[in-house]
Amino acid sequence: MDVLELSTVLLLLASVFSIINLRILKLPQTIGLMVLAIGLSITVLVTGLVFPSILNKVTAIIESFDFKILLIDIMLPFLLFAGAISVNVHELVKDKVTILLLATFGVLFSTFAVGTSVYWLIEQPILSLDTLGLSYVDCLLFGALIAPTDPIAVLAMVKKMNLSSTTETRIAGESLFNDGIGVVLFLTLLSIKKLGVENVSAESIGSLFATEVFGGIALGALIGYLGLKLVKYIENEHVELEVLITLSLVLLVSIISKQFHFSGVLGVVVMGLFLNQNIDVDKKEDGVQKAMGEYVYKFWHLLDETLNAMLFILIGLEIIPIFKNFDSSYLLISLITIALVVVSRGIGVWTPIKFLSFFKTFEKNTALIITWGGLRGGLSIALALNLPDNIGEGKNLILFLTYMVVLFTILVQGLTLKKIVK
Repeated sequence: MDVLELSTVLLLLASVFSIINLRILKLPQTIGLMVLAIGLSITVLVTGLVFPSILNKVTAIIESFDFKILLIDIMLPFLLFAGAISVNVHELVKDKVTILLLATFGVLFSTFAVGTSVYWLIEQPILSLDTLGLSYVDCLLFGALIAPTDPIAVLAMVKKMNLSSTTETRIAGESLFNDGIGVVLFLTLLSIKKLGVENVSAESIGSLFATEVFGGIALGALIGYLGLKLVKYIENEHVELEVLITLSLVLLVSIISKQFHFSGVLGVVVMGLFLNQNIDVDKKEDGVQKAMGEYVYKFWHLLDETLNAMLFILIGLEIIPIFKNFDSSYLLISLITIALVVVSRGIGVWTPIKFLSFFKTFEKNTALIITWGGLRGGLSIALALNLPDNIGEGKNLILFLTYMVVLFTILVQGLTLKKIVK
């Protein structure tokens, strides 16, 4: 199945599922679409018990496209840019220390806490998983891919909550940046895995990490600054030109980042902040002139909603190849892992907030809201699918654990977040 055929199928499913959700389920859009996609996947799996050829054909179609490339290289840059231009940049800059500390400490703590705990669990003979041959680095890779929250899922939920602007910005900003840090950490650990622990040094790891992080931020700032000057030069009436420029800049940052091994995620986010709608670039007699015209933001909002719909349907359909290799021995460790992810997320959020509370004011239940609002999504699945095949059968376990955590965070945490906010 080529990209055009896949896009056609996803858009058709998105349209039909959106109507069903709107008229019958009445769930939040993204969650409703994923629930219906999961329902379709389960129907295919059950049908496959009677007609295996149908299951094999559908599985082959889904596996024919690269989920990682589709999400990380195509969808993610546009979704992150759309998210970055919609946050309150003034609140974000004002609260940058809080956001960066939450993002960095949270990801690092969760990675090592979850990775270490899962490795210990696997080594216990009672679970009968010690034969899979997963190393400590393999488990840390799982910790790294499941630690960052998915900004796409988080932003989609946060926009519909009645939160204060400060809390909303903290959640959105933390999700945008922990995503980038999580991807960088994952790629660093993946390099260690490929080269072998004995062949890497602390200096080489530090250099790789710094190149990804600071290179991505510097590139995003440079392109963002030049882009801001360019769109400021163009009159806002030329909507089509501003749309064309923003689309090309997003792709430009992604391509350059890939060539120089910078973090494209951080690059796109930083560039988006430079072009943010909340930046006042010029003042006229009739008020404030924004960097880009209002219709440009409406275009990106529409693109954001469309890609979100396609993404969550893809997440729902991925259940078919993942559960095809299902092993009943995975169930118990998946339940324990879900608890570990939630608890480690809570500690990773509560600790910096407790420290910062001596200097800053936080609303009641802020730590709880950020913890429970830490949804995982397509990014975690894409990274799990990107794991090297030399992990062996343990890759199936990591894929299953990843998917179960994603399902829990979106379906359980996503649907109950409003109750926590209230």
